[in-house]
Amino acid sequence: MKQFDWKGVMPAITTQFDKNGVLDLKAFRNNLSNQIIAGVHGIILGGTLGEASTLKDLEKKELLATTLDEVNGKIPVIMNIAEQATSKAVELAKELEAEGADGLMLLPPMRYKANDQETLAYFSSVASSTSLPIMIYNNPVDYKIEVTLDMFEKLKEHKNISAVKESTRDVTNITRMINRFGDRFKILCGVDTIAMETLLMGASGWVAGLVDAFPEETVAIYTYCKIGELDKARSIFRWFLPLLELDISPQLVQNIKLCEVATGMGTGHVRPPRLPLQGEELERVNKIIKTGIAKRPKDLDYKKYL
Repeated sequence: MKQFDWKGVMPAITTQFDKNGVLDLKAFRNNLSNQIIAGVHGIILGGTLGEASTLKDLEKKELLATTLDEVNGKIPVIMNIAEQATSKAVELAKELEAEGADGLMLLPPMRYKANDQETLAYFSSVASSTSLPIMIYNNPVDYKIEVTLDMFEKLKEHKNISAVKESTRDVTNITRMINRFGDRFKILCGVDTIAMETLLMGASGWVAGLVDAFPEETVAIYTYCKIGELDKARSIFRWFLPLLELDISPQLVQNIKLCEVATGMGTGHVRPPRLPLQGEELERVNKIIKTGIAKRPKDLDYKKYL
């Protein structure tokens, strides 16, 4: 079984397209390179921010190969699995392991609201099909299925299920998980707006969204939290919050891609059914971005602690 630490900042990386909707691998590599330079601890491919639902299987493989090449073994590359059929999820897990992925992020069954027994059977089938480390994505707000503590108790038998992307929006759930399981499951925050609180309550990492446009600030907050420089972390987080709130929106992909354009880290193009923001909403988001960039923190010194 592959081993790595589920810790640190792991960008849910965006997929870059040109104006015709074709993969723009040059722009994609540019973003990856900036993430690595900033000091992120892993890359997560094929999530919501990666517009995975619009990608063909061959495109996903191309993105994985490109990422593995750019990362060059420096940090782990984790692929998301979000499928409707158990058989497809199992098939994909096997393929991704063969193609060099270091780990998997696994969502509950998509579209169908599975009950606890069905969800556990789905997770167990995938975990049994691969030796890759797995992070369960627990997001009942968006996906309507909660992975409860009792369910994690049963998932313990699968040694490769070793982490959770905690997106219940309930910070007290961090303490419940730690009280019950100790360090059996590493906990990574999955909601940008409560990342600092989650880290201070014991989470080992942050699956981040706005990091795609602001990697240094994101890694700085994580680093300062972990070394106890809380005044520095709070200062950056207070500046960051209006931007982080762009992540908790149905249009989070469009929002974050606009941020990427503003910081020179993306093309801004999305694939249908997503459409570019227009009118008052576009003006509102651009105002938040403009204000954030004008007040952007300077002289971050977190790298001396890496």
